[in-house]
Amino acid sequence: MHKEFLFNFILVLLLFPGFFFGSCNEKTAKENVSSNEVERPSDFASDDKFLDFIQQTHLNYMWDGAEKTSGLACERIHMDGIYPENDSDVVTIGGSGFGIAGLIVGVERGFISRKEVVARLQQIADYLEKADRFHGAWPHWIYGPTGKVKPFGTKDNGGDLVETAFLAEGLLCAREYFKNGNEEEKRLAQKIDALWRQIEWDWYLNGQDVLYWHWSPEYQWEMNFPIRGYNECLITYILAASSPTHPIPASAYHNGWARGGEIKSNAVAYGYPLILKHNGAEEYGGPLFWAHYSYIGLNPKGLSDKYADYWEVNRNQAMINYTYCVQNPKGYKGYGDSCWGLTASYSMDGYSAHMPMKNDKGVIAPTAALSSFPYTPEESMRALRHFYNELGDRIWGKYGFYDAFSIHYNWYPQRYLAIDQLTIAPMIENYRTGLLWKLFMQAPEIQEGLKKLGFTSNPS
Repeated sequence: MHKEFLFNFILVLLLFPGFFFGSCNEKTAKENVSSNEVERPSDFASDDKFLDFIQQTHLNYMWDGAEKTSGLACERIHMDGIYPENDSDVVTIGGSGFGIAGLIVGVERGFISRKEVVARLQQIADYLEKADRFHGAWPHWIYGPTGKVKPFGTKDNGGDLVETAFLAEGLLCAREYFKNGNEEEKRLAQKIDALWRQIEWDWYLNGQDVLYWHWSPEYQWEMNFPIRGYNECLITYILAASSPTHPIPASAYHNGWARGGEIKSNAVAYGYPLILKHNGAEEYGGPLFWAHYSYIGLNPKGLSDKYADYWEVNRNQAMINYTYCVQNPKGYKGYGDSCWGLTASYSMDGYSAHMPMKNDKGVIAPTAALSSFPYTPEESMRALRHFYNELGDRIWGKYGFYDAFSIHYNWYPQRYLAIDQLTIAPMIENYRTGLLWKLFMQAPEIQEGLKKLGFTSNPS
């Protein structure tokens, strides 16, 4: 398959429009419509208090907004109450990994009690033990009440290795956080460890020297999506190489993900080297979530291998995205130094992977700037103040900023997506304290896996 991976993936989204309109907790969402007026204080004693409030409100999507049976994150919550029939209570595996990381932030900052979060994580771990798995990997979506797979597409009805990696990233952060706690916390850590060890990363090599995104018991390997960089999937290779039970060889990383060295790029945009070829977006970089999903736990500070310095990769991608919005070559109303951020989100045409130049629809997603706080603290804080103070009456709701908006098209949907909402609290925390980075990077098998792949890490 010679087409770039990202656009193959986007094609699947477009071919299966059910993705655009799935729902979770439909009844709950409808009941909440009338109470959608959410307190939005106008003043804070300090920036720290402001960031506390932003983190707490957004991670609440995973706390109060979770699907009741599983405790996992709803794929989406529409505060307008509009959902299709027979498609409620869907949970997302990857988004739940980000949400689990957010719950740890909630404990650390005193938003939620330690005991309550341990109980929730026990509920989640017990559920994940019984939910559908395919050679250890969970599917992209699950029906919350039953634990059965909800197909992401016709042939995508089995294991999703990338979504599983995002979940495992959050779970390992939780294991490290609780492993030396009381007896109940130690049991939780052991249960998480068992789930992690059961993932058959090597199965997803399909006998080749590259990981494959999907496997289905009905369609086998027909999805045929080899995971090649650079995009959001780096964490998949890190975890697969680090597995104590089903590891992949280092050659799969170098020959598959890095394409034998062809992953390197000489492109420069606005004076910022791209460093790595962003699949399908080699000139200006891809959607900004590529700098977020793998780095909920993986610390890019001081992280390098023979292909790149990953702090530089992410910082440059964020600055290219910011500078593009400031220069605003397509002339969209509202873009500027305090209103920026292109990533995958809702749009007027459904879900779309927005990125500079190549797929810019005039849609800003708050998560793009807010989850980039580690890389662009001044630019992100300026955007946060603008979103909150100037646009808050249009884009703020029960779980914080709505997924996306367009000033140019006067488009302000009251809808949330887990994969956007739940990266905000963890990435702001990594900016503030590096908490999740410390937890994930201290895991012994992750340290070994990074060495195996030729990474060096010097966070200081």
